[in-house]
Amino acid sequence: MTEPERPAGAPAGRADHVHRNRAAWDADADAYQARNAATLAADGSMAWGVWHVPESRLRVLGEVGGRDILEFGCGGARWSVALAQAGARVVGLDLSERQLAHARRHIEATGVRVPLVQASAEAVPLADASFDIVFCDYGAMTFADPHRTVPAVARVLRPGGLFAFNTSSPILDLCWPEDAERAGERFVHDYFGMHRLDDDDGKVSFQLPYGEWIRLFRSNGFELLDLIEPRPAPDAVSTYRDDQERAWSRRWPAECIWRLRRT
Repeated sequence: MTEPERPAGAPAGRADHVHRNRAAWDADADAYQARNAATLAADGSMAWGVWHVPESRLRVLGEVGGRDILEFGCGGARWSVALAQAGARVVGLDLSERQLAHARRHIEATGVRVPLVQASAEAVPLADASFDIVFCDYGAMTFADPHRTVPAVARVLRPGGLFAFNTSSPILDLCWPEDAERAGERFVHDYFGMHRLDDDDGKVSFQLPYGEWIRLFRSNGFELLDLIEPRPAPDAVSTYRDDQERAWSRRWPAECIWRLRRT
């Protein structure tokens, strides 16, 4: 999972986000992996979101044995390794060279085979119809422009393939004030026109209104299967969030897991 960042300003139209995100993640990768090691390893590294809700409970990906899977923004590749250990043929793609260095060490330590690709998720250097599943937990679907990533996923997925990704909910982004440490209890950003969100640490994330997400999926040949809004347990702990944020996330959906089928 790649750490979600919050907006510090209104969306803009600039196209420098690929270079900014690569530089920011290269600079932050070592500290990120260290501070979030416990959360990233929880539940066998197959758990969703900042509150690491287990895949065994949500069943987002379904049967993975023998499937060709692309992790779209793999970071340290913990999901990829866990899926390979479960019998999948997995490729990990990430923009950050430093994140991929952590992924290589993890792959070598576990002895599984997970090819890694350094590339932008907006220009995926992989063949058409190569995968049965494309997924990410935050990762590329948070830090790349969905108007480019969704068509890229549609191209590399086989007909009937699954596209699943977790990201922050539009509701959380609407309630997170500029320069604040956490979301509040009222909307402080415009809903209509949501797209690019610039953060103080140099990263750029992306978000769309629900209707725009759905229209984007349909225009690229996806059928919506489900929208899961995972809720943390009352006693959940996370290296990403504190107790106040857990309480917020138990009242309102902080994350969305989209499940889609390539028609």
